[in-house]
Amino acid sequence: MKIQSFDKIYNIQKKSYVKRWFLSFFIVAIIVLFLPWTQNIKVMGNVTTLYQEQRPQQLNSPIPGKIIKWYVKNGDYVKKGDTILQLSEVKDDYFDPLLVKRTEQQVEAKKGVRDYYEAKVGATNSQLQALATAKDLKLNQIDIKISQLKNKLAGEEAELAAVKNELKLSEDQYARQKKMYDEGLVSLTQFQQRSISYQNAIAKKTASENKVLQTRQEISNMSIEQNAVIQDYTEKLSKTEGERFQSMGQIEGSEGDIAKLENQVANYKFRQGLYFIVASQDGQIVQLNKAGIGEILKETESIGIIVPKTVDYAVEIYIKPVDLPLIKEGQRVMCIFDGFPAIVFSGWPDSSYGTFAGKVIAIENNISANGLFKALIVEDKTQKRWPPKIRMGTGVQGIAILNDVPIWYELWRNINGFPPDYYEVKTAKTSQNEKQK
Repeated sequence: MKIQSFDKIYNIQKKSYVKRWFLSFFIVAIIVLFLPWTQNIKVMGNVTTLYQEQRPQQLNSPIPGKIIKWYVKNGDYVKKGDTILQLSEVKDDYFDPLLVKRTEQQVEAKKGVRDYYEAKVGATNSQLQALATAKDLKLNQIDIKISQLKNKLAGEEAELAAVKNELKLSEDQYARQKKMYDEGLVSLTQFQQRSISYQNAIAKKTASENKVLQTRQEISNMSIEQNAVIQDYTEKLSKTEGERFQSMGQIEGSEGDIAKLENQVANYKFRQGLYFIVASQDGQIVQLNKAGIGEILKETESIGIIVPKTVDYAVEIYIKPVDLPLIKEGQRVMCIFDGFPAIVFSGWPDSSYGTFAGKVIAIENNISANGLFKALIVEDKTQKRWPPKIRMGTGVQGIAILNDVPIWYELWRNINGFPPDYYEVKTAKTSQNEKQK
């Protein structure tokens, strides 16, 4: 008798498809192993911007002061030049409401002093010119008088020479007359007459010599007077020149004081413009950290932050040193932004959903404090545009696209712990250089 349960338990006679399914799965697995797989490196980063002026900027107080009025609140949007708050002065050096006007009056007073000394310098120059003219005139007079005395001396010396000749002749005549008198050839009267002529010649010679000596003495006196005149006028000119230089020094000192006071006036006027703190660019006011009216601000103290309205977003990623040789400028990177859903197939980036393409534009050569190297990624405008709702600081996961290899090769590489293949990115510039070669 055949048992019904036996037929239900034992299906020996039934046909099996396990072997067929196993062979099919094995063939499909072999085919899959030869499918292309895109090697990649996963990195982390955050949203930033390329330009410093597009980053969030601190609002600082350029001067110490007391808050007397607010014009904005947290979250307000402002334009460049809009007033954020108003300050009043807290330093006693600037309490005077007429500080600028009084300082300008000091400038005018200093200019008056400078003009006075400039006029004094002009008068001193005229005085110097007059003294120089008087000196030249006096010296010319002395030179003329010395020339006259020299001419007189020449005449007197010629007269003295004639008197000497006359004396010599008279002396000879006297000697002959005396000899003749001694021999009795002439009378005493004749001898006395000749003796008187001889004595007159001697007296005439002495008078002529005295005249010559007197004239020479006068010439010496005039030379002494000439030196005295030179000394006197040199002293007067030096004294006047000293006064001129002193006045010129006062002018230069006044110029320095004027420049200093004008600098103070400019600083005071500029400081008055700093009582109103204005927005440096278009953006949103956030993180205001002062309570309200009457609070004291220190110099350069932070008031809040202004977030620019227009931003050219970029992504900064951090790369491990071991992966750094695999990243090059111009390399493609797929970005996944926090808050935006994405379905990622890392080996088939073109099949992923919610990823956004970018390219590396810069890699820093210096390692960061976290032990990683930073690189900057910008939007690839030939692909799908980045979401407009992303904001500064948003977290980003990056997938750096490398070489295309078979799946079996990628499995073998991971099993053995080998790094991805070195991948050289061919940018437009390198392609152009290769064509030129």
